[in-house]
Amino acid sequence: MSTDHRLQDPSPAVDSPSVWRGAELEKREDWIHHVSADEIAELERCADRIIARGLCVPDFGKDDFPLPKFAGVLDRIRENIVNGPGVHVMRGLPVDRWSREQCAITYWGIGAHIGEAVTQNAYGHVLGHVKDIGVDVDDVNNRGHRSRAALSYHNDIGGEIIGLFCLKPSKSGGLSSVVSAGALYNEMLKRRPDLLAELLQPMHLDRRGEVPEGWEPHYRLPVFSRYEGRLIVCFVRRFVESAQRFSELPRLTQAQWDALDMLRDLAASPEFSLDITFNPGDIQFVNNLTTMHSRTGYEDYPEPEQKRHLLRLWLAVPGGWPLPQAFYDRYGATTPGGRPTGIVVTDPREPAPMDVA
Repeated sequence: MSTDHRLQDPSPAVDSPSVWRGAELEKREDWIHHVSADEIAELERCADRIIARGLCVPDFGKDDFPLPKFAGVLDRIRENIVNGPGVHVMRGLPVDRWSREQCAITYWGIGAHIGEAVTQNAYGHVLGHVKDIGVDVDDVNNRGHRSRAALSYHNDIGGEIIGLFCLKPSKSGGLSSVVSAGALYNEMLKRRPDLLAELLQPMHLDRRGEVPEGWEPHYRLPVFSRYEGRLIVCFVRRFVESAQRFSELPRLTQAQWDALDMLRDLAASPEFSLDITFNPGDIQFVNNLTTMHSRTGYEDYPEPEQKRHLLRLWLAVPGGWPLPQAFYDRYGATTPGGRPTGIVVTDPREPAPMDVA
């Protein structure tokens, strides 16, 4: 990329509830909700009604899953994710006594109260599975959620809120971590504003083989966007690196590599990150626009039925933050609520398989 590109002024610092450091957030309880027995009973009644009607994911929505008491809690959780610290954990759902179908229906119903599910791959899956099937995380036609390798800090490539529901934890490892993008932005502004300015320029990202007919196999987004008074992050370093395989794209400059390195190193610092343990029945929601997340590598149990297994939702947020046009252009479509949708479906399959496909 040309070295004479115009750099944006990264000032001022981000001043928002989404700016925090891990040790600070760890001392707070406002981002954790322990589900009560009454709330569990309400969820179970809804799931039973859905099953009795012969419905399954994704054939029902919020109105089919009424939660007279718990809906208010979910409203507060959504507000905390969208306009608060951007991370929230629900603990204590009894997955040990629920079937896979009950887990999926309950999770989908909860998600429907928080946002609109969007597609997670070219198959059109709206209920995803984070589970190791032995793929190579460095293969340009694969993504990391289908491996047990460590994943560095990143954003998912679709959705404004990312939800993970733990059905089975790993034998060891698999620690989830979250970091505030605003805190990293402010630290780079203090230390190296010149490198921060590089991250406000669009970079090319690899579509990793999920390419609609007639589209380029890559797209452009900046790591950081300042838009209508907010900071938005999109950082998938592996996809920036693998996009360099396309000869038609400009090469990254040394300043851009240095900026990517600095952001990676700051995110991995214990000074900024928050570690979160996944227990069976936990749901972790993160704001995909204000946080980045990672996972340590893990060891699985040998028994297939005991392997680490998380259900995943990518949710759009009707009435959510104003977003730059580039976020709409990335996949070229919108949800019924007018938000950027997920990955373009080119090879449609069953939208919500009960296990990894």
